[in-house]
Formats: sequence, C-alpha cells, structure tokens
Amino acid sequence: PEATDAPPHRSGFACFVGRPNAGKSTLTNALVGTKVAITSNRPQTTRHTVRGIVHRPEAQLVLVDTPGLHKPRTLLGERLNDVVRTTWAEVDVIGFCLPADQKLGPGDRFIAAELAAMKKKSKVAVVTKTDLVDSETLAKQLLAVDRLAQDLGFEWTEIVPVSAVGDQQVRLLADLLVPLLPEGPPLYPDGDLTDEPEQVMVAELIREAALEGVRDELPHSIAVVVEEMIPREGRPADKPLLDIHANVFLERPSQKGIVIGPQGKRLKEVGTKSRKHIEALLGTPVYLDLHVKVAKDWQRDPKALRRLGF
Repeated sequence: PEATDAPPHRSGFACFVGRPNAGKSTLTNALVGTKVAITSNRPQTTRHTVRGIVHRPEAQLVLVDTPGLHKPRTLLGERLNDVVRTTWAEVDVIGFCLPADQKLGPGDRFIAAELAAMKKKSKVAVVTKTDLVDSETLAKQLLAVDRLAQDLGFEWTEIVPVSAVGDQQVRLLADLLVPLLPEGPPLYPDGDLTDEPEQVMVAELIREAALEGVRDELPHSIAVVVEEMIPREGRPADKPLLDIHANVFLERPSQKGIVIGPQGKRLKEVGTKSRKHIEALLGTPVYLDLHVKVAKDWQRDPKALRRLGF
C-alpha cells in the first residue's frame, strides 16, 4: 500500500495585481526562475495573460500575469481592466503588490476596494522592492498595508515583504501561496514554464527591447505583431535557422524617428537585443526581420485593437 503520510498534491492559479510598475512581472520571473513575463521599468507594458509556472514536488503554482488595473482613459484601458477582473474571478489566490518605497495612494485604494468585493478569495499582500528602504520605513508600510484592508472590512491571508531583485523571501512567498491552492494533480507537464504561444512571447520580447531607453511618450503606443515564424529551407538539420518577420506598430508618423533612430541605429539595437532573448527562449538561431509601421490611433480603434490581438 502507498504511504499515506505524504501531503496531497496541490495545484492552482495565482495572480499578482497592483498599480502599474508595482513589481508584478519581476516577481513572477523571480518565482518561476526564468524570464517569462516582460519586465520594463516603465508602467503598463504587460498586456497578455502570460502564465509562469512554479513546479514543486508537492505543488504546481500557475502564475497569471494581469495588466495593471488602473482608471481607464482609452478603449484599450477599459479592455485591459475587463481582462483583469475576468482573471481575478478565475484564480485561487490574488497577491496584491505594493512597493515598499512608495506611500499608499488612491491607485492602491482603488484596487484594494475591488479586492474587498471578492469575498471568497485568498488575498495576500506582497510588499515589494524592500531592498530600496530601511527597516523603519518597511515596518510603517507593513502597518499601513494591514490598515488598508481593515478600513475596507477584510483581512489579508498573509502579508509578505519581498525583494525579487535581491531574491529575498521569494521562496517564502511561494511556500505561503502553495497551501492556499486547492488539492489536485499538476495542470501542466513538468517542463512547461508558460503556455503562451511562442509568437506572443516573441512579440513581447521585441516590444520590451523597443521600449527600452525610449522617451516617455511612447510606452502605450507600441504594439508588436509577429507576422510569421518559419524555419529557413535547405538548412542542414544541425544548423537550423528560424526566420521571424515582425511589425512594430506606432500610432503616429512622428514616433517613427524615435524608434528607428538616426541612420536606423536604434532599430538595429532593438533587433540585436531582442534576437538574443528570442534565441534564448526558443533555443535556436534566429533571423529577425523588423519593420516599423504606423497604425493611426490604434489604441482607440476597435478594428485595429482586434487585429493587434486585444
């Protein structure tokens, strides 16, 4: 007979929420241990529900990365918020990320109020970026976070301080999330780190590279669509090459110069940088063909939004 003292296997979904740039994607990556969600130091870069998967002998934690919830200003913003609420309804645990180095603001209260309405969910407060503050500031923030829930009439299941950058407490966070999952077999095979189609991930990597170092007016107005990924014909089996054709869409002609740069230098850098990440992700050499196009005001145009995958 099998030993009965082994704890039952648990598996389920968790998502991190928080105002833009609260450290959600960085935390997802730290937990999974590879680069899955895109991280960028500008807010509002995650658009797709990328799932990272934490495999443990006794549990499988599937992380669903939602876009930051914020007060919508455009059609895209509203669409993003709908995605967030739908995702919350489907997960087992919600982790609310609050940066240690920023005072709680209206954005945090807006999210906490939404969470308060989700009566049955386990809600974990994750105080991120603890490496940026001293212990006194951290203690004050932990108290403020505790009070935030009390004011809204609910209680956090756990309050965990972490620094994903310094890798502090990240394992502890996983240890605390696992018992909150329902019992059940693994949902994904052991090797899977994410179930996003490769094309979407490739597009995200290109988008991340395109955003880096660009002036602040661009973050929202870049969308990347991978048109095709095809193995180059006539290559020997031990030297494959994958041809990737992708378009970078901007809203206005004036933005083209920013992304392309003088003599196309900037676009070349974007290509080189994203190609390295793509090759690491896919484990195969890649030829990347990038084109910059203008899709006028795509954020406000439902047809364009659909074409670009939202």
